[in-house]
Amino acid sequence: MPYPDAGKAVPIVDSHCHLDFPDFDGERDALIARARKAGVTRMVTICTKLREEPNVRAIAEAHDGIFYAAGTHPMSVASEPMASVEDLVAIAQHPKMVGIGETGLDYHYTAESAALQQESLRIHIEAARRTGLPLIIHARAADEDMARILTEEHRAGAYSCVMHCFSSGPELAEAALDLGFYLSMSGIAAFPRSTDLREIFAAAPIERILVETDAPYLAPPPHRGRRNEPAFVTRTAAIGAEIYALGYAEFAARTSANFDRLFSKAAA
Repeated sequence: MPYPDAGKAVPIVDSHCHLDFPDFDGERDALIARARKAGVTRMVTICTKLREEPNVRAIAEAHDGIFYAAGTHPMSVASEPMASVEDLVAIAQHPKMVGIGETGLDYHYTAESAALQQESLRIHIEAARRTGLPLIIHARAADEDMARILTEEHRAGAYSCVMHCFSSGPELAEAALDLGFYLSMSGIAAFPRSTDLREIFAAAPIERILVETDAPYLAPPPHRGRRNEPAFVTRTAAIGAEIYALGYAEFAARTSANFDRLFSKAAA
């Protein structure tokens, strides 16, 4: 496996994690230090409920190389106040706020709120248009509606987007790539039984690939089943390097360049 040797950390980005989650209480500084040692130079910590935005923002403000995004997660839409475009645009003025979301559709756990999720998704898309920041999409068991809404809205006015933790089918991958969007590879791609998902990534251009942890969730092997953390993005990137037949350092450099292109505010 083209994995970096100890002591030779290669710069890489964790494009999606949740550093505010209580799983990390009491050791945030330590896990950030472990990530730095592993070569993770930048992280985007994601706010999933707008009322928690001040806490997420504070983490980004306290650390160099940590940025944040904010939105209402689709699984929380029914229990949280509906976000407004104006709210999201106002939050986006912060220099370290670099993305809109995560938003999207989740019919696996919360199909009963599908209509509200779709309304929220369209609000977040409009905020992405107005701010020029990338949309961060969560999609589960909703491929058809997701492809339809993303395409309809893109025709109405262009915006940029990443399909976070992509684990959907090839049709949604194709629809997203056709719109110029990016696919983000999480620890799921490293699971032994994820052969079909690895094939979807292999068919996508390397110029459209990001890597992430979604920490504290979805730890890649050999940490599977335990709490994930940003340092483990290197394990997923090692699998990504194999998928694209690249050395680890080149894969890390290319996905970091992709991150800079999409999250241009973080690059600046």
